[in-house]
Amino acid sequence: MIVALHEGFYGASSGSGFSNRAFLTALTRLLPPGRLTVVPAHIPAGHPGHDRQWAAQVHRMLDAAGAEILPIPNGHALTDSVRGSENLCGLVGEESDPIAARSDRCLLIGLDVPFLGLAPYTPKGVDLLLVPRSTAALAHPEDKERIRWERAGLASAANRGSRIGAISRHMNEHLKLTYKVPATAIVDLPNGLLLQEEPHHPAAILPLPLRARGGFLFALGRPVPEKGFQDLLYALQILRDQHVRVPHLVLAATTPGQRENRDQAHLASTIGELGLDATLLTHFSPAIRSWLHSPALRAVVVPSRKEPFGRIPLEAFAAQAGPVVATRTGGLLQTVLEGQTGFSAAPGDPTSLAAAIQRALTVMPRDRIRLVRAGTALLTQRHDYLATIGSLLAEQAPWALVPAPATIGGPR
Repeated sequence: MIVALHEGFYGASSGSGFSNRAFLTALTRLLPPGRLTVVPAHIPAGHPGHDRQWAAQVHRMLDAAGAEILPIPNGHALTDSVRGSENLCGLVGEESDPIAARSDRCLLIGLDVPFLGLAPYTPKGVDLLLVPRSTAALAHPEDKERIRWERAGLASAANRGSRIGAISRHMNEHLKLTYKVPATAIVDLPNGLLLQEEPHHPAAILPLPLRARGGFLFALGRPVPEKGFQDLLYALQILRDQHVRVPHLVLAATTPGQRENRDQAHLASTIGELGLDATLLTHFSPAIRSWLHSPALRAVVVPSRKEPFGRIPLEAFAAQAGPVVATRTGGLLQTVLEGQTGFSAAPGDPTSLAAAIQRALTVMPRDRIRLVRAGTALLTQRHDYLATIGSLLAEQAPWALVPAPATIGGPR
């Protein structure tokens, strides 16, 4: 089995990176030793996207599973353009060819959008599974060239009998309606968490900002408009003007680099102009997620305008944090259910979001316990990533789960 990925091997700055790492972790637990080859887009040491501790942990995990690692030199830079992504897919195909030649059966998995063009480069006889965690049509609708490239890649995959994994019901419909992927080519592969997953940085516990220690709201994600952080700031202004007591906001709108970008500067300017009680964090660290376990946490807010899946609510459920407030968009519709697992608001609507935050802040203790329990149950029943990936392999590649004979090396 061969897995190509561009984020999650050397580090992560978004939910995709965490999900990709979880995918690899699940494979190391499910596959017989020596059955896995990983082809990451290489990120050099010293690059903001290279987290030395993260990369070392992934290497140790894969080494223990007897996995082969074949980095694509300068691969990370190739993901920035359509031509680069096409070249990246070609290089993955070249790396896959000798592996497939020495194997009786082989499955190539492309994790996320830079690999949606893999089909033409997949060696003959090799099965292909593509797992888009988003699309250009969702994240960059103005990028017509990339949308055409993704559509052509998905069509090529479907035509050769390959499978496309849908990480949510929303993505399933999006792939069919926007990208014209035949329903017969789509397999359900709902995103999730490894329920027994170890903390990524157990020794790296960040102290809470001083002003948050008496209670805080928490929002985190990439500093892009579709995450809706501006809507969150305006919602807090509405609550303040209504004389609602609102805890300190910790807004982790982060990137791997140290330098503040334009979107982060805009958020900082808005916080200052509105006079909000908030701490804006701009530099990414996986340890930020440890604050989901803080007893001072009053609510987790996911104000996205668009969200293919939305991993943060599941992480909150796993930490038994809450209540969770999220917008009714994309994959969040599956996880944050009004009055059942959290509180919901209309996307792009600060007034609706303010009302949902107020409901979360005034919930009775017994109802908060009920919400947390319901969220935990939803996570366990529907989003156990190890069980999901195991079921997918049992259906699509059962041969991969069969232990190799003790006397000979098994196929990869």
